[in-house]
Amino acid sequence: MNPPTPPASNPRPPVRSYGRALRFSLLTAISAFAAQWASGAPDLNGAWSIDVAKPWGVTLHTFLVLRQEGGTIAGTVYPNNSGGIPVRGAHLEGSDIVFRIEWGWTFHVRPEGANLRVVVSYDGDGKDEALAYPVPEASIRAPAALPVPAVRSLSDNGLARTPPMGWNSWNHFAESVDDRIVREAADAMVSSGMAAAGYVYVNIDDTWEAGRDALGNIVPNRKFPDMKALADYVHARGLKLGIYSSPGPLTCGGYEGSYGHEEQDARTYAAWGIDYLKYDWCSAGRIYSDSELQPVYQKMGEALQGCGRPIVFSLCEYGMRDVWNWGPAVGGNLWRTTGDIQDNWKSMSEIGFNQGRLAPYASPGHWNDPDMLEVGNGGMSAAEYRTHFSLWCMLAAPLMAGNDLRSMSEDTREIVTNREVIAVDQDALGKEGSRLFAKDGVEVWSKPLAGGGQAVGLFNRNAAETAASFTWDQIGRPSRPRSVRDLWQHRDVAPGDGGVSAVVPAHGVVLLLVK
Repeated sequence: MNPPTPPASNPRPPVRSYGRALRFSLLTAISAFAAQWASGAPDLNGAWSIDVAKPWGVTLHTFLVLRQEGGTIAGTVYPNNSGGIPVRGAHLEGSDIVFRIEWGWTFHVRPEGANLRVVVSYDGDGKDEALAYPVPEASIRAPAALPVPAVRSLSDNGLARTPPMGWNSWNHFAESVDDRIVREAADAMVSSGMAAAGYVYVNIDDTWEAGRDALGNIVPNRKFPDMKALADYVHARGLKLGIYSSPGPLTCGGYEGSYGHEEQDARTYAAWGIDYLKYDWCSAGRIYSDSELQPVYQKMGEALQGCGRPIVFSLCEYGMRDVWNWGPAVGGNLWRTTGDIQDNWKSMSEIGFNQGRLAPYASPGHWNDPDMLEVGNGGMSAAEYRTHFSLWCMLAAPLMAGNDLRSMSEDTREIVTNREVIAVDQDALGKEGSRLFAKDGVEVWSKPLAGGGQAVGLFNRNAAETAASFTWDQIGRPSRPRSVRDLWQHRDVAPGDGGVSAVVPAHGVVLLLVK
């Protein structure tokens, strides 16, 4: 029997650049804007290329296509040659034209001779400054789409029989990740007890790529001088190495993608000793239509299955076109179901508590992925991080830590190495949990486990501690079970005749194992 069809998926997320969606806010052009341009400032009409050289030997390109009409600037921005974002307004700050970006980014654009001086600042993370110079508008068009394979179902690769566990560089390090950080993360995964608790994958996200050599082989930039040696280092610690790419010409950060080189890249990854690939849609959206998502991902799935090495295939396309319906057919072991997570309660809770509808689509080797963990990155309280971790385990989600493993607090270490909670995620039955009922800001979730047991989570979404309870009948038990264990307190709880009651901390959780 086919699983029930869930409600329509989230709409296409905005373009992701450096891991976060970008949307230009609507700003009203002021009258002084028209007066300044009328006084003889250079004409801004046309296409402009902003080239930013990174110290590791890669130049990133952002394109502006501007239309100036009196005091109004309109047009399109192509961050890292990804899909275009419309420019809907601008304002003046002195002699600068300013575009504000939702995630704390601000573009300052100033005429400078025949060029534009562009300064991009990032919420305290420094700033990039570069000249934008005029280019033919045709030069920024996306390349013609290559043929995609006929849709077919690939065989199961036999990997990820429980949700993958590991670490990913993006949430904490973004583009600053390098060979040293990855090696130190591997060492910390072992020394902290994470490896003993089941974490295996050490995954490099975006910004490792330099380009291609004369034979078309992808090569790493100066941050990663020897990928094979890095893989050997990680493997020597009993761990596995993951990497990142895109089906488009460029990754989300503007680096070399796998477009037109899928088989070649898969062979390269195998030769390096790569064990996991995260494959992010990004600039592919400029070339392919959404209706081609499945065959485009199938193309890399086929390449991985033919490369001679077992490589876990992680689809990162934000849940578009109901990926859970076709993810297994393209060789996917996990698939993102949502846009990027942020390290705050609002983002985490909105993502996590909206995943239960997808429970019928999870099974051994095929997992719904609500994005990486933010535990330990500092944006939430310890109680909220326990909720985050508990909810991801109830969802049978991949557990990819996203913090700095080298400097974890004891609270963070205790959360991510809680083996009793991890066992809920890694349960051999491979079932995803779902919401049983919600009332007054409290949600009760249940996850069936191998051997007839179940995990039950009492989640308090209120900003104050709240009493919560459930009856045995409400969780599908005809009578009192023989044992109940609190997985965060690591103690057995005497099961009452009627059910369980507890006081749950603000934004907190009580997670129980019922047998």
